[in-house]
Amino acid sequence: MNCVWAGCWFCCGGLEFEGIFWREMLEGRSCVVPRLFCSSCETENDWSYMKYMLDLDIKNGKRPMEIDAAEDEDEHHPKKCTKMLESCHIVETVRLSFQQNKDSVLPGIDQEIAEPVDVCHGVCAGDSMDSLDSGSQQSDEEQQAGDSSDSGSLLPRMNRDSSIACLSRCSRSDYGSLASLNRSFRNIIRSGELYTWRRLNGIMEHWVYFSCALLEWEAYDPIRQRWMHLPRMASNECFMCSDKESLAVGTELLVFGRELRSHVIYRYSLLTNSWSSGMRMNAPRCLFGSASLGEIAILAGGCDSEGRILDSAELYNSEAQTWELLPSMKKPRKMCSGVFMDGKFYVIGGIGGRDSKLLTCGEEYNLQTRTWTEIPNMSPGRSSRGSDMPATTEAPPLVAVVNNELYAADYADMEVKKYEKERKLWNTIGRLPERAVSMNGWGLAFRACGNRLIVIGGPRTHGEGFIELNSWVPSEGPPQWRLLDRKQRSGNFVYNCAVMGC
Repeated sequence: MNCVWAGCWFCCGGLEFEGIFWREMLEGRSCVVPRLFCSSCETENDWSYMKYMLDLDIKNGKRPMEIDAAEDEDEHHPKKCTKMLESCHIVETVRLSFQQNKDSVLPGIDQEIAEPVDVCHGVCAGDSMDSLDSGSQQSDEEQQAGDSSDSGSLLPRMNRDSSIACLSRCSRSDYGSLASLNRSFRNIIRSGELYTWRRLNGIMEHWVYFSCALLEWEAYDPIRQRWMHLPRMASNECFMCSDKESLAVGTELLVFGRELRSHVIYRYSLLTNSWSSGMRMNAPRCLFGSASLGEIAILAGGCDSEGRILDSAELYNSEAQTWELLPSMKKPRKMCSGVFMDGKFYVIGGIGGRDSKLLTCGEEYNLQTRTWTEIPNMSPGRSSRGSDMPATTEAPPLVAVVNNELYAADYADMEVKKYEKERKLWNTIGRLPERAVSMNGWGLAFRACGNRLIVIGGPRTHGEGFIELNSWVPSEGPPQWRLLDRKQRSGNFVYNCAVMGC
């Protein structure tokens, strides 16, 4: 049999608890998921099994879904199950989670997360499910039907902790669908508790967020190779035209910019799939270097509202929603880059001093000792940079860290470099993708995404173009870039980019 999982669940005798588990999980709605069965089952057994599930519900006095009267007359009509199929894409994911608790091994998982076969393309992680509340007449007792272990249970015959452990191993792409099962699932996902549990247990997926159009953001899941469009930001024209920095931390995407009289921060929440504003740093700034580690992020340097170059730094905690001033750096700098490596924060390159010179040094911040240490020659530099080109025309250093190793993209020579920590030197190790073009480094994204490096860019063309995502896994050898995906009819200039790992 050509089954998707280790064995076709239907063919391997999985009916022993389906009638109970499926009905309880869907609050009185039994369903069958497309592509759940193996190829040998896709003729007559699939529809006969659907009929079996329908009959089972009818015997228990339940009507699974509204069915047209004309279809009621023909009990073998395939359309009788259409609405059920459309609303129940995620049952396979929940079944696998249930199986993990039952057998202590989750089929199909050999790394960090589950990768179920199908995905509900109409619902992305964090989608608002407010529409489900209207028309729902069930009481809390009815919604908790089947939770025999305790009142806070999510999965039948499991306590709450075991339920969260199972759900946390589902892919983030499935959380929107899980939230549509019932209010308890939606509350646990939108509260952020699942993501907190995932972080504490080392379960993490990395999605790429980038903007190729003002006020519009795209998200890309490299595991499922799936695109998602974020809600449009609501801001004024001044913010649209100002310099903007972006940072992903925890379950938030932060976009920093300037409005008419002050700096402003817009925050996108993965939990609510919405934008909000109103956050303020202790020392508002722009053109800073930043990086995140779990639920915390550090922002260093930049310019204040008067254009003064700063040496200050702040730590943001996304769970507590707090900003904390850190000790000042050794040098003031703007247009710098930031990374976390070996548990420490590094700010690299930038422009500093009264004459706005290009800085070649970096600085290391130790979170335990709360001290800064200057590191010479840490900026990768640009070998083809013209001596008469102003430093401010170039983009901040394009740097990223994978497996605690620091890499840089040299846009001028189209090369990839690696930093030797012991010798404090940069070595060229390969080439960038051919279409990774930029304007003095602007418009090109170079980011770490889990165990791989991501380059996002496209050829400079007039009118509608396309954007490409290329990836390389450094542990596999010298740079060999693989095209992850291409988005047609897209801008080919990347204004901002961030990677969210949660």
